Amino acid sequence: MVALDIVRAHNASLKTLPPNLVAVFVGGTSGIGFFTAREFVRTTTSPHVYLIGRNATEASKIMDELNSINSSSQVSFIQKDISLLKNVDEACSEIKSKEEQVNVLFMTCGYLTMKGRDETAEGLDRKMAVQYYARMRFISQLTPLLNKASETGNLSRVVAVLDPQAGLRLGGLDYSDLSLRHNFSLKNVLLHASSMTSLSMAHLANQNPKTAYIHEYPSGVETGVTRELFGRFNDTVMSTLGGLFRRFLFVPQVESGERHLFAATAPRYAPKADSAKTDVIGSDGVKGSGSYLLNWNGDILADTKKAQKLREEGGLDKVWGHTQEVMGKIEESGRF
Repeated sequence: MVALDIVRAHNASLKTLPPNLVAVFVGGTSGIGFFTAREFVRTTTSPHVYLIGRNATEASKIMDELNSINSSSQVSFIQKDISLLKNVDEACSEIKSKEEQVNVLFMTCGYLTMKGRDETAEGLDRKMAVQYYARMRFISQLTPLLNKASETGNLSRVVAVLDPQAGLRLGGLDYSDLSLRHNFSLKNVLLHASSMTSLSMAHLANQNPKTAYIHEYPSGVETGVTRELFGRFNDTVMSTLGGLFRRFLFVPQVESGERHLFAATAPRYAPKADSAKTDVIGSDGVKGSGSYLLNWNGDILADTKKAQKLREEGGLDKVWGHTQEVMGKIEESGRF
């Protein structure tokens, strides 16, 4: 575990970075995204923050809070349902029209549901779309701005908060059905979204060696992620179980934000081009490879034989090739 005093000392040092850092928080209107955005605004000088989500009412409250924390901050809300890739493109176009670079892309979008396959208008399962494809589309669309930041020597980092441990534990992918059109299950969604995120991050780190990529485990934090778990009975069930859930939550909201901000900015998680500056082992078992699998507390998750097998069978190229195919078909015809 990275000691909390080390985390806080580093975060306090962000004031020494150049002003006007730009951070995009996808899923930033609740939970870990909001907690991290709050710490980013608190610890940086004149930051530009973009919150992307669906809840305009909640976003308005958050914007007021962030501006009260740091009056020099510029906070914008982009209201989009990012289960559709065309909406991701629209959000990114708005950002690109206003910014020349992006320093941090931080993605927590997702939800818990007991539904089976729920297909969007673009032909993807909604859960897979939010947890994997939309995230990769954000990265693809904002890579030029991330690269611009890195070319000027500034911070350039992508963080996806999901569950890298699932892929490390379970391993295995059905390369013939990566989008789970034919073999959908909630377990397979977890496995595919986890493993595909880790593999794509590693691929991207190789392609963009001046940007660091992190797939991070959230741990237990009280967030809004369960809001759709039990459908129309959700409020009643969660009210009944709320006290029980809170007894087992072990990361306070402020600490969660502090630790995720550390992951999003600490030099120890260096891009591949700066591998000589770190001793931290990347997702491929190589020091400073630019792609890292982290636990909630900043610790590196150990490589496993199952993860090694995914890489040895060409998983990086296979998964990214599939991802480009999906994005290309939706961009061309509106449906995969």
